[in-house]
Amino acid sequence: MNTKSGRILLASATSLIAFAYAGAAHAQAFYLQEQSVRGQGRAFSGEAADTGVDSLWWNPASIADLQGGEASVRASFIRPRGDVVDNGTVIVRPGQPAASVGGDPRAKNPIDNGILPSGAVAYGFGKVAVGLAVTAPYSFTTNYDADSWARYSADKTKLRTFDIQPSVAVAVTDWLRVGAAANIEHVDASLGNYLPNLSPLLPDGHQNLKGKGWDVGWSAGVQIHEGPVTLGFAYKSAIKHKLDGTVTIEGLQGPLAGQNAVIDAKAQFSTPWQAIAGVRAQLSPKLTFNGQIVRMGWSEFDTIDVGAPLNTAIPENYRNTWTWAMGLDYDVTPQWTVRTGFQRGQTPTQNGNRDARVPDSNRWNFSAGTSYAMSKAFTIDAAASYITFKDASIDRITAAYAGTPVQTPVITNGTLENASALVFSLGARMAF
Repeated sequence: MNTKSGRILLASATSLIAFAYAGAAHAQAFYLQEQSVRGQGRAFSGEAADTGVDSLWWNPASIADLQGGEASVRASFIRPRGDVVDNGTVIVRPGQPAASVGGDPRAKNPIDNGILPSGAVAYGFGKVAVGLAVTAPYSFTTNYDADSWARYSADKTKLRTFDIQPSVAVAVTDWLRVGAAANIEHVDASLGNYLPNLSPLLPDGHQNLKGKGWDVGWSAGVQIHEGPVTLGFAYKSAIKHKLDGTVTIEGLQGPLAGQNAVIDAKAQFSTPWQAIAGVRAQLSPKLTFNGQIVRMGWSEFDTIDVGAPLNTAIPENYRNTWTWAMGLDYDVTPQWTVRTGFQRGQTPTQNGNRDARVPDSNRWNFSAGTSYAMSKAFTIDAAASYITFKDASIDRITAAYAGTPVQTPVITNGTLENASALVFSLGARMAF
């Protein structure tokens, strides 16, 4: 591989991992927390302290009290909206003055609508219960138009993760529950973005990247049940993902034409750990207060490590963050429960390091939901959320062909504006 090809591969590998953290997700950065309709109704404010399969993702100890079987299936429809706006981004081609990057200066709703399914099943016998949760915690699709001002950072992006979580829980005493789980995760990713040719008179080139891999982490948790109050504490480990894939580069002309190729690529990065603390307090026979706080270890995503022959660590500089939430459950009748709650989430992205592929910002989540027990064995859950995102700068400076004589900086100056999301979810819980 010649030097220029190596540098193009390096830039491509950087994009391959960075896209996994893009999109208007609903907890922080790329993380989708819609793994429980019951939990969504109260803005995910007490999941580590609640019981049953709907809390299994947050705390494997949640199933320790189960006698017999319980299953849950659900799906969430996610409708994100927002504008990614150019405020004067320029490109600096070799030997030429800085010029406008051109293209449509406003990308409207670049993140696609999506449907997020998940489910869980558990069976308890005596003091022991086993369970299995299947979720898709990191999934989204973005589409920037070919003439967008952001085309050198992002074009079409698709990420799908599937997390398989086998769990075991034990009721140690009348008040103490413990649980542990493995998190077996599959990542399947693809993305594209445009590459500038050296002459502004030539059409852009293009690169497309694909990668996938299987990796494993773990979860552990405890619950303390004392009268009307339940406390829950859980930890989900970071997962180091290793992707095998290819980079397809095409459409480069002139001195860059020799770089058109299909190249094997490998890279690794870590998703964040989570430390979760939750509480549920029964304030009256009908009313329950819920609270939850989550510390997310996004500093695990500090570098992207690109393997041989490049052997390079690329800094990303994500920061650790907090999410906190409060909510209420109210039993209108023995069969019918209503819920509401709100949640505040910080973004791990920082000013100076945010690009159009990662247009994330701080957010508020306002939610409401309901459950109705059709029988002792079958319950329907529904929930809706409105999430509003703070306007944020998009200001990460990038460069095509970095480190070569034809290095082409793109000095990004943009903003995320008017961003919000609606989430509607429907699910069912069944005892057997």
